[in-house]
Amino acid sequence: MPSIHDEIADLSAQVRVLRDRAELRDLFDRYVGALDTGDHAGPDGTAFDELFTEDAVFSFPIGTCTGVEGFAVLRREAGARWSRTHHISANHDIRLDGDRATLRVQQLTRHLHGPGDGRPGGGRPGGGRPGEGPPAPFEVGGYCRARAVRTEAGWRLNHVSFHVVWDAGDRLPELTGVQW
Repeated sequence: MPSIHDEIADLSAQVRVLRDRAELRDLFDRYVGALDTGDHAGPDGTAFDELFTEDAVFSFPIGTCTGVEGFAVLRREAGARWSRTHHISANHDIRLDGDRATLRVQQLTRHLHGPGDGRPGGGRPGGGRPGEGPPAPFEVGGYCRARAVRTEAGWRLNHVSFHVVWDAGDRLPELTGVQW
């Protein structure tokens, strides 16, 4: 029969796993929120250090970059292409290995066209040519693979890659030829 000390140690280990998983899910959700709002970063992206390690690597169909500053620039440039975006993440598969973790997270994204998006009639209300409706939102479904490390300041993502499974709707002209 286990001693009370053994039971407490076992419960403590279980609570740590649950806490780590909750912190990693929250970290990833804050990352996804930053894709749409930029609320987690000022104009220079300085607050992204709460999400990523300084040397984090990012790989997306539209480009790759390294570091917090590189991500801030890529996010700003990508966000400027659209009137609005909305990213949703779900099914967070989190694998812990001490102070390291891997995540695989499903993601859906909707990109809304707007003024200056490079489409004919992009500045028109409704976004299309006279007599046409607005262009269909560009939607992407896929998954992210990410790695995270526990730092003195808490969990941080150090690698994020997005993999497209499907897309639908009207792409921007500059996305023609991008391999999804």
